Amino acid sequence: MNVLAVGHAPWWPVFPLFWVLVWAGVATLVMRARRRGLGPWRARTVQAPQESTTAAAERILAERYARGELGAEEYFERMSVLRSGAL
Repeated sequence: MNVLAVGHAPWWPVFPLFWVLVWAGVATLVMRARRRGLGPWRARTVQAPQESTTAAAERILAERYARGELGAEEYFERMSVLRSGAL
């Protein structure tokens, strides 16, 4: 007797399970590739513009002035030297 002519074979769940496992594997590979930054799934990062050396020095002076390490006269003197470019 032909099993397929009468009804479903007892192993019919194997095929849907196979495809579920295939798609789960593909999804896992894509997620791992994205997490590692590989392929076209690479995370797009925007880099902040680099701060110039003069701006960094001015920021440090401002922080030192705010902490009270520099007096007002010394702070403004050093800032004027930085801005004039005469080191």
